[in-house]
Amino acid sequence: MTTFLELLVNGISVGAVYALIALGFVVIFKATEVVNFTHASLLLAGGFLVAKLHPALGFWLALAAGVAGAALVGALIEFLIIRRARVGSHGVLAIVTIGVDILLTTELTREIGTDVLALGDPWRDQVLHLGPITIAETRIVALGVAAALITAFLLAFKFTGWGVAMRATAEDAETAALMGVRLGRVSLSAWAVAGALAAIAALFLCVFPTPGLDRSTTAAAMKAFPAAILGGLDSTTGALAGGLIVGVTEALMSGYQSQLAFLGRGIGDAAPFLVMIAILLFRPAGIFGTKELARV
Repeated sequence: MTTFLELLVNGISVGAVYALIALGFVVIFKATEVVNFTHASLLLAGGFLVAKLHPALGFWLALAAGVAGAALVGALIEFLIIRRARVGSHGVLAIVTIGVDILLTTELTREIGTDVLALGDPWRDQVLHLGPITIAETRIVALGVAAALITAFLLAFKFTGWGVAMRATAEDAETAALMGVRLGRVSLSAWAVAGALAAIAALFLCVFPTPGLDRSTTAAAMKAFPAAILGGLDSTTGALAGGLIVGVTEALMSGYQSQLAFLGRGIGDAAPFLVMIAILLFRPAGIFGTKELARV
């Protein structure tokens, strides 16, 4: 029972981080209807900046610089590439983001090389003992930070002018433009927000018990894609639910790997995608996604 509770708490905390990444997918999709595949490289860029700057600036200033840098990269991708791509299909734009992701990831992994970069976090390898349960402090902090950021985003999405513009754009972009909503500004801010969330997620994906930032970090980031899909790519609530489902499933599958040996090695890594496929078979639009009806 103790093992199950430890795995559950760790799964929830990691799932909250996945939810931050999934929220970035959702924000961009709601603003532009483009599935953004550059998210892994945005996460890697934010983490790389924190790792390189923390010896000189200290952790907190380096984190702020990493978040700002990832937000700037996201905004530049939107302004220089997505906005100027003269294609009418959102599917083609999604393929464009794949190309951008390959370019950015290739350059960043070349800079990282074979090193494992520490991000200089203040929690290091400290653990908390909650009765019989032992959990890393970084997991608790990740859960708290993710919960605070997601709550703040949902409140801003509902009650601020930016949130109203975002919701109007997601509902009907042409009508929103006629009503005075600046679609370019909404799109730019969505990419910047997604980049900032990715940088914060990078921190908690690369601290203890993970060794640090390395070339494989992008693979971990892509586990958030099933979270966005199974929750519903146009649903902010779905991003939270999807992240938690993926995080808990991955933790339990990895923790009970020996009992699930008949499913093959590495079932924990495949679990997010298996869950996504299983849910989409019954809910093609995702758990909270909007069904599109078309008159034929």
